[in-house]
Amino acid sequence: MAGFHTKTFTKHDDYMTPKSAWVAVQQYIPKDKIIWEAFYGNGDSGDHLAELGFNVIHNKEDFFAGKQGEVLVSNCPFSLSKKIMYKMLEYDMPFMMIMPASKICTNYFREWRDKGLQIIIPRKRIHFIKLVDGKVPEKWKNACNFDCFYYCYKMNLPSDIIWLE
Repeated sequence: MAGFHTKTFTKHDDYMTPKSAWVAVQQYIPKDKIIWEAFYGNGDSGDHLAELGFNVIHNKEDFFAGKQGEVLVSNCPFSLSKKIMYKMLEYDMPFMMIMPASKICTNYFREWRDKGLQIIIPRKRIHFIKLVDGKVPEKWKNACNFDCFYYCYKMNLPSDIIWLE
């Protein structure tokens, strides 16, 4: 029987964000703030945000070395989500991060319970682009088998849960 334990996030964190993921939520990302796309990947995510008109900091730098910009907007490495979320508590900066829907059930997300965490639920699954050694593998099917949410903090969303159409 397959279960969540079959996911290989700890071995393969190289799933790139498609532009469509940012297009779907662009109206909720502030245009008047400096956006920090903190997790570089192949660099495309920062380019996508810039193409959508955002002022973006997107460099190959260590997220844990210190915050940059005014709002973090990113698809973080899922294997590091616990460590990242604790660091975001310390940074106390607005963010919008794509992570699996199942993360909401973790103990470390309970730390956010009374802090105003908001969620944007996509209409359909985000189909990430997998890279192995910097390249899309041959015969790669661009079909994600799990759901993700946009977890948001201090983003001034109109409601705590937004269902995208």
